[in-house]
Amino acid sequence: MRTIFKKGWRPVLVIILLLITWEASSRLFEIPSWLLPAPTEIVQEGIAGWSNYNHHILSTIRLTVIGFSIGCSVGIIVAVALHLMPTVREAFYPLMILSQNIPIIVLAPLLVIWFGFGMMPKIIVITLVCFFPIAVSAMEGFRQTSHELMHYMQMAGATKRQIFFKLELPHALPSLFSGLKISATYSVMGAVISEWLGANQGIGVYMTLASSSFRTDRVFVAIVIIMALCLVFFSLIIGLEKLLIKWRPKGEAERS
Repeated sequence: MRTIFKKGWRPVLVIILLLITWEASSRLFEIPSWLLPAPTEIVQEGIAGWSNYNHHILSTIRLTVIGFSIGCSVGIIVAVALHLMPTVREAFYPLMILSQNIPIIVLAPLLVIWFGFGMMPKIIVITLVCFFPIAVSAMEGFRQTSHELMHYMQMAGATKRQIFFKLELPHALPSLFSGLKISATYSVMGAVISEWLGANQGIGVYMTLASSSFRTDRVFVAIVIIMALCLVFFSLIIGLEKLLIKWRPKGEAERS
């Protein structure tokens, strides 16, 4: 943690310099606000328009949490099932890879046709975005379990159930949390994309309305909110990882 704080000032300094350059360029070249608003204008709109988008934030958070929870559950179940059944893994793993080659933005209209404009297609979009990184990371963690330790437990008479819960699952937790970190950020993106399908509330709706009315400052406000939500979800996963995985070496924990 101390190492993170020591190195953390560098990206903050870069961001500050970029904002200063952005602000100076907007004023120097007199760039129209509808084309590229200055950072100060975005901040002013973010403060003044809080009442216009605060309910959208809550809607997006709710949708993200529901979709992320379902996506995590599906990803872990799929990973465990494919790990315990090698024959099934050989048959379905290539199909799982192919499913990720279909752009979500293309699949979204089909989900609306099949399931309507309710909550179901939105949750499916977030689930599809989240489950793959989790499933692949968990399966990779299972695969990298120490063969020496597994052989030792087999020699000691451990059952397959004991080997899975006492060796393979704990060993896969670091890889699983790597997938959870990726999915945590993807889930917010999936929620915003799903809100473009025809929701009544959400940051995606707020962004669409702002874009159609050429309120570029509001579009940037929505982008900042999305980035903030991604950072919050990512930080929560990191905190949960540190809480659950206390047996990792100190150096390895700092590098993650």
